[in-house]
Amino acid sequence: MTDFKIPVRGAHNPSSTNAGTTPGSFAHAADIGGPKSFSSPDTPGMPQPSDKTAWDFMPEDWTYENGQWRPPAVFEPITQLEHARLGIVTPAMKRVAEREKHLTAEQVRDEVAAGRMIIPANRVHLSYKLDPMCIGRAGLTKINANMGASPVSSGTDEEVEKLQWAERWSADTVMDLSTGGDLDATRDTIIRHAHVPIGTVPIYSMIINRSIEELTTDVILDTLRHQAEQGVDYFTIHAGVARDHLPLIRKRLIGIVSRGGSLLAKWMLQHGQENPTYTHFEAICDVMHEYDVSFSLGDGLRPGGLADATDAAQLGELDRRGELTERAWRKGCQVMVEGPGHVPLDQIEYNMKLQRRLCHGAPFYVLGPLVTDVFPGYDHITSAIGATSAGYHGAAMLCYVTPKEHLGLPKKDDVKQGCIAYKIAAHAADVALGIPGARDWDDDLTRARAALNWDKHFDLAFDTDTARALHDEDLDVDTDFCAMCGHDWCSVRISKEIVEFESGKADGFARERVMKSPALTSEQQEILQTRGHLSPDEIHRLAGKTRDAVGGQSKASCHSDLVSDETEAFGVQGEKLLALRRKGKEGARPR
Repeated sequence: MTDFKIPVRGAHNPSSTNAGTTPGSFAHAADIGGPKSFSSPDTPGMPQPSDKTAWDFMPEDWTYENGQWRPPAVFEPITQLEHARLGIVTPAMKRVAEREKHLTAEQVRDEVAAGRMIIPANRVHLSYKLDPMCIGRAGLTKINANMGASPVSSGTDEEVEKLQWAERWSADTVMDLSTGGDLDATRDTIIRHAHVPIGTVPIYSMIINRSIEELTTDVILDTLRHQAEQGVDYFTIHAGVARDHLPLIRKRLIGIVSRGGSLLAKWMLQHGQENPTYTHFEAICDVMHEYDVSFSLGDGLRPGGLADATDAAQLGELDRRGELTERAWRKGCQVMVEGPGHVPLDQIEYNMKLQRRLCHGAPFYVLGPLVTDVFPGYDHITSAIGATSAGYHGAAMLCYVTPKEHLGLPKKDDVKQGCIAYKIAAHAADVALGIPGARDWDDDLTRARAALNWDKHFDLAFDTDTARALHDEDLDVDTDFCAMCGHDWCSVRISKEIVEFESGKADGFARERVMKSPALTSEQQEILQTRGHLSPDEIHRLAGKTRDAVGGQSKASCHSDLVSDETEAFGVQGEKLLALRRKGKEGARPR
């Protein structure tokens, strides 16, 4: 047998019990407290991490004595960064450590102090329902869901419903990008209901009832202060867009696709002056510092198509945001940096690792990126492919893309689809990086699948209702096979029956060979109805797994409580599978 050389580099096994036979993650060994907390191996030629951290960009009135930094005599820490610099573990840091089970509160504190992690937690929002979380490469990969009313669609009630829906489907943060309706009331209501951090792009509110040309410093600072007082946890500020970058846009295939970036570009061209959010950046820092609002340094020149990816404008803005990161740290503010966009798969690693160098390890928050442009309606998939690569190569948070991207305002189901696509990407990246325990969930589902324990299988599935409904579309009894292979061809059943194999025999996962299946819930029925493959009568029949569920409708004869033994159940289901195959052949159309 060939002796394969497997490229293991010391990463943690993502299974806390070393379950299974895989050698584990091929990523680098964990470096908590260093620049490569959890990191992928570098393709030759990739930029190396910066040798600087937030400790290299301290306020001018702090002094370094006896191996530690000391603030002025009357200093009172406000932000999570300032507390961390003083060695203080805040309640928010303790809560983060409870949620990030592989980290201690002290490790969270040290990562925040180094600038490699942020805890977006406005002091006002902390007084409501906010459950503190972290964004940083030492933690699990996070996902953000965008929502917001537009001038032609949605309103406050619908946006709150979308918030709660996004939280249900595991969004770690939510951005309110409303540009229509009562923006102020919508934002306030969302913050008061949100358990997750809320971000905004304040320039949208700055131009309500005025043109971009009328934007002034007072309007900028007043808007930021008002939203900070409401409890917004992080602001997207497009201060990296410079006048010098604008000539680099002229030959782009699709110009500037960021709303904030395009608005500020128009302002600069109209006034012949530098970007006001850059010119007055320290004043912006002062407002955000007061409420501990985190920066999300916006990518106003991100590429809007593959043809414009990794160009001079995009990289020039990124370099400038490295400077802004340093300036914000000097003011005691927490910082993350936003990233592209539309990027070919081969260029994603470079983008992630260049940011790590230029921005000294500040968390990277990326939109996708989309790896192809030709699948409108499916861009939650095209972007989740890029997001998985981005998460593996260094991104700390992934901003979801929904099926409505480029087409319209996402509705409730679009939010669900976007969240699920990005939860897949984030979880896949965490397993690949070897984050301790990241694969435990997968291993448990594998144990349930090996035992053919359908109930446990569905309970462990991220979307239990859809998994159950799709299974029951073909077979409405839980037995030792599914409709794909049937009894005789089920490899999982055969492996389970081989005495020498451990497969299917894990403690706590075994079950009887045939078990009664509960009735489909109304939500599961709706899932099948919206698939468009079954008639209302068939949906009604599927829902008849208990007599009460459909007011006396009889059960299918293959149900385990209507037959004498499992052999009869197998026989009845075999006939049913044969009927399904015949039906499929009869319904097939020649191409």
